[in-house]
Amino acid sequence: MTENSLTRALTRHWMRFPSGAIMISDRLPELMLLMVAAAWGGSYAIAKQITLQVAVLDFLVLRFGLTTILLLPSLRLVFTREWRKTLVVGGLLGSTLFAIFLCETFGVSLTTATNAAFLISLCLVFTPIAEWIFLGVKPAPRVMLAAAACIMGAVLMIPGSLTHPFDNTGDWLILGAAVLRALMITITKRLTGWHRIPALALTAMQSAVVCLGSLYALYAVNGTLDLNIPDDMAFWGRLGFLVFFCTIFAFFAQNYAAARISPSRVAFLMGSEPVFGAIFAALLMGETLTGSGWVGALLIIIATTFMLQDNRVNR
Repeated sequence: MTENSLTRALTRHWMRFPSGAIMISDRLPELMLLMVAAAWGGSYAIAKQITLQVAVLDFLVLRFGLTTILLLPSLRLVFTREWRKTLVVGGLLGSTLFAIFLCETFGVSLTTATNAAFLISLCLVFTPIAEWIFLGVKPAPRVMLAAAACIMGAVLMIPGSLTHPFDNTGDWLILGAAVLRALMITITKRLTGWHRIPALALTAMQSAVVCLGSLYALYAVNGTLDLNIPDDMAFWGRLGFLVFFCTIFAFFAQNYAAARISPSRVAFLMGSEPVFGAIFAALLMGETLTGSGWVGALLIIIATTFMLQDNRVNR
């Protein structure tokens, strides 16, 4: 083969590569969000185990304090000429995240890990509504159909949800977290469109706000900043999983994706989280699903897949 023919062959080969690279790049936010759904699904059982060892506020200080320390180097990216805008965006999103974790962590300490995982999926209904209100994007019929299927699946997965809905305070707190999650996804889209912040730096700022908010709440409740810090390796292993996979990676991925795809699509890609939650709750906490529960899980999977089949929707 001559040099010219070899060059032409290599050129033809590499000309095919960009389309594949573009396809992978185009799907990257979606793949990252599915990985987050798996990690967050497992987080409910793990958080439940941790709250049996330490108080909720101690847990939040440790989790987000460690996250902030690990991400400190990324904060150099926010010191630009528009640092005031950066602080406003980070402060607003961090405050919303703090409210979410107060509701979610206290909620999971008062209800089952399975209930928490499936009640949080109600944000699938709230997100298109929030997107309509704050972004002026009317939900497509496809979105509402998939949302209805997800909610039906969640109802089937929670024993007694029709006859005795929200039996305890924990369920109501998780519902509040679902509403706040929908708001969070939507305002992240709006604010990052107004001022684009590197996803990792935004995650660091949010974590710092949650840590400071938890410290303030701890002092307000206990009159002291003393933390209960267990010394067993199992505790630190669980905390490490939450810090690295469910906080650093998860919020980086969510911030990265929220700036690139629609809020409704973000929410639906996270729709498999309850299924992972039920699996981890069964493996780690011994919780089980009924036959109707598995039917509900299948409905959620089908609805999420249904949304992913059409790239033209919510891009």
